[in-house]
Amino acid sequence: MLGLRLARWRIALCGFALALAGGLCAPLAAQAQAQAPAGHALTAADLETWLDGLMPAALRSAGVPGAVVVVVKDGQPLLEKGYGYADWERGVPVDPARTLFRPGSISKLFTWTAVMQLVEQGKLDLDADLNRYLDFTVPAYRGKAMTLRHVMTHTTGLEETGRGLIVYGESTPDNGAVLKGYIPPYLYEPGTTQGYSNWATGLAGYIVQRVSGQSFDDYVEQRIFAPLGMRQSTFRQPLPTALRGQMSQGYLSVDGKPKGFEIVSMPPAGSMAATGSDMARFMLAYLQGGQLDGQRILQPDTVARMHSTITRGLPGLNGIGLGFYQQDLNGHRAVGHGGDTILFHSDLVLLPDQGIGLYVSVNAAGRHDLGKWLRDRVYHGFADRYLPDTRPPAGPGVDQATAEAHARLLAGAYRNSRREDSTFLSILQLVSPLRIEDAGQGKVALTIGGSRSEFREVQPFLWQEVNGKRRLQALVEDGKVTRWGLEPYVFAFVFEPVPFMASGAVLALLLGALGVALATALAWPVAARVRRRHGLAPPPRSLAWVRIACCLVLVSVVLWTLVFVLIEDSEPGLVLVLAQASSWLAFGGGLLAALWHARTVAAAGARKALALPLLWVLCFALLVAVGLYHHLMSFNPHF
Repeated sequence: MLGLRLARWRIALCGFALALAGGLCAPLAAQAQAQAPAGHALTAADLETWLDGLMPAALRSAGVPGAVVVVVKDGQPLLEKGYGYADWERGVPVDPARTLFRPGSISKLFTWTAVMQLVEQGKLDLDADLNRYLDFTVPAYRGKAMTLRHVMTHTTGLEETGRGLIVYGESTPDNGAVLKGYIPPYLYEPGTTQGYSNWATGLAGYIVQRVSGQSFDDYVEQRIFAPLGMRQSTFRQPLPTALRGQMSQGYLSVDGKPKGFEIVSMPPAGSMAATGSDMARFMLAYLQGGQLDGQRILQPDTVARMHSTITRGLPGLNGIGLGFYQQDLNGHRAVGHGGDTILFHSDLVLLPDQGIGLYVSVNAAGRHDLGKWLRDRVYHGFADRYLPDTRPPAGPGVDQATAEAHARLLAGAYRNSRREDSTFLSILQLVSPLRIEDAGQGKVALTIGGSRSEFREVQPFLWQEVNGKRRLQALVEDGKVTRWGLEPYVFAFVFEPVPFMASGAVLALLLGALGVALATALAWPVAARVRRRHGLAPPPRSLAWVRIACCLVLVSVVLWTLVFVLIEDSEPGLVLVLAQASSWLAFGGGLLAALWHARTVAAAGARKALALPLLWVLCFALLVAVGLYHHLMSFNPHF
């Protein structure tokens, strides 16, 4: 959830966390449930027996070197245990009291804690224009200012941004410089639409720094880590010398080499490194109203506000408190946060009514990204074993005819509210929308991460997952779906129908135009050979320029493909500039050449020969329209 680079979060924006609750790890869940019936007493002995039966096999199956699992209960750690290896090659085991993992966006909970401490002191106002705390200006949206409440509930309305969010090396990022270097534009009015934002979280951390008069690192260490006794935790990058030897390696999977230490360019959004034991202390403090061992970091009413002041993306689904999002399961109230860097994948869940906290972190995405889903399956398996659902199953809610009509209405292609419209990444809306299908018999279906899930309607426009726990809700106005969301990730984004320029029809036309360009380029040498063999007159100069433009279109496609490949693990740099320049030359220049050639043919009186020139005009006009709309024809270096 930190916001991973290009394909890491954008392709998964339709499924970055949605697939977490999908069926890729259904065998792991089945194993967890099969090992013991629901309703077991939560004791250290039973919990360890259950986890020891689940985790080693799950790690092997997922291709993950190591994990840490921590459970707290009734004001004490119940279990802190490492599984597998912190360093696969050297055989160093995970030690929950010593091994550092990167919890990714769980770091945000510490940033929100710092914000709320300053709110308690009267130094910050959640509902004030946040520009009063800055030394630069964040523009308002049509006169409406952004506030810290918008930031903490991910309703800023800003586009996502991820350029250079995670790199590898030994740099020490300047959060303020990164924020000032690029302010993402608005997609929505603040307070109206869920849209997870790392940039906005970085802004909150910068405000903490300015208002407190301390660096963000110093503030968190002195005001949160020290009172809680979290002696082996840090936001600093690179790691302090004393902690470097304790850092777990991070992997894509057990089959590859470690990737190195990840540097997060906006540290308040996700740069933390911590042991499992330290994370236990943080959970205990929140479960005990903001204090631990006589040291208080927040007042009880502040903690209650953070957990219970809910902002909802859809009215009938779980939402987000002040920084903590709802993870209710089996009828039990739960709050927490997930976290993803490129290499580490974590989840933290608090069950305040039961006094229980659960933290899970793995040090690899795993084969086929199965490691990401493992932390989710541990949570679901834990809840099913120790906190079973005693509620009766939801009824059908609507009659069959209505369910079938609503399924047809919902079926279609959608884009995410956590997206970029002003950069070239908007092209992903065209090539990878999320589709809902009418599954028949009044059901709808989603296919995410290779796993297909069906949902049945239990209330008007509210669907329950078949053989699952997720709920989906849609809003309908004037007989059309305006947006829908899916638990538990509706706190971070919702889905809206794709506009025409991101529709399947435009994609089909685009592929056709590229096919014409390819055919023209391939036919060029053939036509030249035929002309020479038969002594035919040379074609008009305008045709040569059309053919050159078609070749440039293919070059542009190759360059853009390379940009999308590079952006996953590195900075595209010059390749991005070349791709943007090639789009202007190929699409814009091609349209001018095609118009010139059509005019030349028409002027020659060869009206019957105008079909192909007009086809070229239409193809290049489409390429220009798509290039401008999706910012392939742009000089914007940001994304």
